[in-house]
Amino acid sequence: MMTQAQFSLEESQLTFLEQCQVYGFQDPSEAVRTALNRLSLDLEQHRSLRESADLYAELYEADRDTQELTDLAIAGWPT
Repeated sequence: MMTQAQFSLEESQLTFLEQCQVYGFQDPSEAVRTALNRLSLDLEQHRSLRESADLYAELYEADRDTQELTDLAIAGWPT
C-alpha cells in the first residue's frame, strides 16, 4: 500500500513531472518514486565509499612499509 505525501516543487521540477511520460514513466508518482530510489542508492554508495576510504587511510597510516613504497613510486613518477 502506498502512502500519499504533499511537498513543494520548483517550477522546473513540476514541468518535468508534467512531461514524465515522455521519459517512460506512467505518471508523476512513478517518476518521483524512481528518483527517490535512485537518490537513496546513490547516497548509500557515497556513504560506503567514504567509509572504505577512511578505513584505507587508517590502514595506510599504520603501515610504514606501504608508505615507503608509495614514496618510492611517487619519486619515480614523471613531473
